[in-house]
Amino acid sequence: MADKLLVVLANANLDNPPELVPPLLQATVAAAMEFEVEILLTGLAGRLAIKGEPESMIIEDEHHKTVYAYMQEARRAGVIFKVCTPAIKLWGEDLVPEIHEIVGGAYIINESMDDNVVTFTY
Repeated sequence: MADKLLVVLANANLDNPPELVPPLLQATVAAAMEFEVEILLTGLAGRLAIKGEPESMIIEDEHHKTVYAYMQEARRAGVIFKVCTPAIKLWGEDLVPEIHEIVGGAYIINESMDDNVVTFTY
């Protein structure tokens, strides 16, 4: 059995914040189950790494939490957040403190090909 979960957020619709909740919750649950978990922000989802972006995305449900609140919960559970270099080049380097590392495109390929890693993509 794999011991690491890699969640790649690339094509999630940032204009529909509820779409971001399932991958964040799944990562949080996996971390709580003591799996190693990383969320990699790339493509348009790379904007979630930039200060002000996830804080402005409100989930219109009974809790009215922001996407950033879900990211903070995931981080407290042990999820490691990484962002791809191209996202930084597009949107700037003012990152939310939850970002642990900036990685290149080869990182996704290398991790996804590892037999000990399960990759979910959104």
